[in-house]
Amino acid sequence: MTLQVIGAGLGRTGTMALKIALEQLGFAPCHHMYEVIQHPEQAGFWERATRGEPVDWEEVFANYRASCDWPSCAFYKELADRYPSAKVILTLRDPHAWYRSVCNTILPAMKGPMILPDGSRVGPPGNFAKPLIGEKTFGMQFDEAHMIDVFNRHNEAVKRTIPAERLLVFEASQGWEPLCRFLAVPIPASPFPLANTTEEFRQRVAERAQQGTKSAGA
Repeated sequence: MTLQVIGAGLGRTGTMALKIALEQLGFAPCHHMYEVIQHPEQAGFWERATRGEPVDWEEVFANYRASCDWPSCAFYKELADRYPSAKVILTLRDPHAWYRSVCNTILPAMKGPMILPDGSRVGPPGNFAKPLIGEKTFGMQFDEAHMIDVFNRHNEAVKRTIPAERLLVFEASQGWEPLCRFLAVPIPASPFPLANTTEEFRQRVAERAQQGTKSAGA
């Protein structure tokens, strides 16, 4: 197994929908921050990569066919070099809608670990999220103008870095057709997935917090 698809879009640009879509199209499993949460043993690898230490990408990606979302999107250049036959997908959305989505979902984890009353954490394991996303990506500056500037500059850098024939610039609202054409696979009969909306994300956090409160009071 080798990485065949690399997601270069920042988190909250429809990356969970892309993960589900890619897996449905046969590029399974697809790495996503959710995978790190499900496999906390990966955290040490991403901490080393964030510090700029030499890493063997196969340590994580040997068993994946695709990747998207943080943390891997921050290393799209390295992954594109390591897997030269892989195609690259840049997921986009309206910058202001993206900023609102980030603020309503993952922003607290970008600032540091979120600890529940029972002492457990919500969000990524380990200590890479704040240095990789909060510090290296946004410089711990989270106002709208700055974050949108970073977002736009990242997207333009991807377009400059990845050859056009290897890159798909994609919005989830476009549905299956451009994605399937780019990957040369048949279009499924089912609707394009909609997943990990702001409402769904906040509901999961609220449920986890409620469980933590009950555990702390037990």
